[in-house]
Amino acid sequence: MSEPVYVPDPKGVLFELEMLGGSWEKRYRKLRPEVEHMPWGTLDPKDHPENLVIAARRSWTGAAFQEHRTGAACAETLRALIECRAPLDLIAVASRFPLDEMVHVELCARMAMELGGGTEIRHDPDEMIMKPRPDLSPLLRAAELVVFNFCVGEALSIPMLHGTWQASVHPLPRAILGRIVKDEAAHGIFGWAFLDWANEQLTDADRTHLAFVADQAITGIHSLWDDIKKRPPAADSTVHALGWMQTDAYLALARRSMRTKVIAPLAARGVLVRGTEDRPAE
Repeated sequence: MSEPVYVPDPKGVLFELEMLGGSWEKRYRKLRPEVEHMPWGTLDPKDHPENLVIAARRSWTGAAFQEHRTGAACAETLRALIECRAPLDLIAVASRFPLDEMVHVELCARMAMELGGGTEIRHDPDEMIMKPRPDLSPLLRAAELVVFNFCVGEALSIPMLHGTWQASVHPLPRAILGRIVKDEAAHGIFGWAFLDWANEQLTDADRTHLAFVADQAITGIHSLWDDIKKRPPAADSTVHALGWMQTDAYLALARRSMRTKVIAPLAARGVLVRGTEDRPAE
């Protein structure tokens, strides 16, 4: 994710998902049986205004795509952790993260289907995630990915998902969000564990570089916030049933969480980002 935020490519590959089925699906279900235990079939889109259902379909399809990207980012980070010889127990825990993300992809995609079907997303598979700079040391390549993907992205996602889960009132999106929140708890603290381990091996120049990487990630998140501001207004009953928070409440929580869950912990580890919870400084 060297790019601040992913911009879908209208000429790119269509984002589609499939299951191989048979024995492979059985193995997958055995690993994560909770997917099939969700209260599928309990949400009727006809109970809500059509324009909001369309917006929800777009939102959940986008969430599936973002989880797909995060799965790729977790896999790339895992490779870097092995290359820099991070502690084995830390690597072992991180090895579960790509599976978690694939589960989240399926949950979000199936939620979109419950609402009437996914919406079109086209993308360039070669530009989905950040690739670390090849000229850096193995440790700093891993640190780049950890800061971008975990210390910013995943650390921020936990309070946002938890807040959305608390606001949700329908059993289906509430169950989906609850499952994702449980998985993301380990993702959110992973980045800080890595930085604490790597601390003595990082130079001041390394920390300055990581601050720049963090600012890139924060800039991308602000772009996503700009998109959220465009959501159509709706009554609490519909918004909370479709698995959202009201826009103002979401953005207030997002800014507060950016300050307390991302910027402050980075600063405590000597990674001083230029940005604030509102907008990185130019």
